[in-house]
Amino acid sequence: MKLKFLLFFLLISINFIHPQRLLKLSISIDGTTERVSYLSRKGTDFVSAKELATILSGNYYYSKETAKLELKFDNYKIKVTGRTQYLVLIDRADNSQHVYQLPISTLLVRGDVLIPLVYCINYINLAFGKELVYNRQDKHLVVSDKVITDLAIKDDEPITPIKRPKTPKKVDSNFDVYDLKIEEKSNGTLIRLNAQRQINKFSSSIQNNKLFIFLSGVSVDLNKINKAKPQGLVRKVTTQNVQGNIQIEFLLKDGYNTSEAFKDVTSDDLLVSVHNEKLKTDEPVISDEVKKWLFDVVVIDPGHGGKDPGALGVIGTKEKDINLKVGLKLGELIEKRIPDLNVVYTRKTDKFVELYKRGKIANENNGKLFISIHMNAVRKKPSSARGFEVYLLRPGRTKKAIEIAEFENSVIQYEDNPEMYQKLDDENFILVSMAHSQYMRYSEKFSDLLNQNWLKTVKEIPSRGVKQAGFYVLVGASMPSVLIEGGFLSNRQDEAFLRSSKGQAQIAETIYKTIVQYKDYYEEQINENLETEN
Repeated sequence: MKLKFLLFFLLISINFIHPQRLLKLSISIDGTTERVSYLSRKGTDFVSAKELATILSGNYYYSKETAKLELKFDNYKIKVTGRTQYLVLIDRADNSQHVYQLPISTLLVRGDVLIPLVYCINYINLAFGKELVYNRQDKHLVVSDKVITDLAIKDDEPITPIKRPKTPKKVDSNFDVYDLKIEEKSNGTLIRLNAQRQINKFSSSIQNNKLFIFLSGVSVDLNKINKAKPQGLVRKVTTQNVQGNIQIEFLLKDGYNTSEAFKDVTSDDLLVSVHNEKLKTDEPVISDEVKKWLFDVVVIDPGHGGKDPGALGVIGTKEKDINLKVGLKLGELIEKRIPDLNVVYTRKTDKFVELYKRGKIANENNGKLFISIHMNAVRKKPSSARGFEVYLLRPGRTKKAIEIAEFENSVIQYEDNPEMYQKLDDENFILVSMAHSQYMRYSEKFSDLLNQNWLKTVKEIPSRGVKQAGFYVLVGASMPSVLIEGGFLSNRQDEAFLRSSKGQAQIAETIYKTIVQYKDYYEEQINENLETEN
């Protein structure tokens, strides 16, 4: 009798202690079988997003602080958050975001987000690029050979994407942003900016217990905004005009954690969520010292300019003009598609900027990546030599690399004090490049990504690969740095492509795509370093 009671007690205890005991379902991929943790709730199977990402792409990022998990694939990213119904699909080509609402919330179990598989599988198929077929009865996933290039949602499938209404709501207002509503939610506070047209330029940040929302190029009904009733974590709302643009300030109460701004796909409204501190775990707060390394500033350096024309083409094309056009197109792409990433230019007009000042500009603006844009040429014109090259800061290994560096460094003849570079003899330059080696891993990564993207997308100009040489302009920039030679102006084919608006746009797009990929890599490395240190 005692033994039966003891066994009964043990069974009850096990079920009590492990109410969310995870099981395993199988997944067949590339001839092998893997196992993924899952949990069943009311007939729905929730699978581990971490384990699924590891098997399918080997790449994910999870934040304990926000319970947010990113599944990263080659062309897409999927963002899910524990205990919410929203799934965000991000196209890595242009960083565009599409938000979908799931019928039920995800789960948060032991530092992992468990997603309702049947409701998420179409999004995973698109991001992964192949079809996953799930047999619910056998608890078995199979990766088929079928390639997925579009999001297939049928009427009979249990997926509820958020769709834009066919008829927009009529508003009796002449303002783009005509009202503000603040709602207290179970996991934080939701701020809704009612808008009657799409707002593309906006940003948000939190500093010193204040949430700032910056709106550019839109009209705002300040009377309505200032009369908004504070709720939840919002103590007070004020507005101010900053250089012709509107900044809305929210004084926050204690107890907030993080915030996130995004577009509402059911309307033109902007949404800002302020999360409760209760989602916060024992993960250490990022220190001010670490924040200095977060990827938030890209420095674009269009080479030459003003009295320095740079290389000259077969038909007289000036390198300085092409460099500037490509640099401005690149900056415009970043500013449009990644508004939170600040762009700093060493020049935006046809003016001469000394080499040492270019690095100084980058350092003073706390740049995280320095991209110096150039075009190549040889003395003999026309020439058969052609192609793209990307350079790292190291003493040149080949005669050709040394000659290119010497030409780019000859810019100092236009400067008022060229003698200042005399200390950069061979021995000192080696010491400088050694000091620069702390950034070399990142410079090499960017160069490798750019070379790969160039091979895929810029068919008109061949790639000559990643090289190294001693460029003075890279010496002064205390950050990961590369110098790009986009092609040879002394070659008729290269020159024609580099002169064309289409060619310049394609080069800018290729560099932009590389920045997006590099940003993901850089931030992953920073997060891994944080986890290691803590």
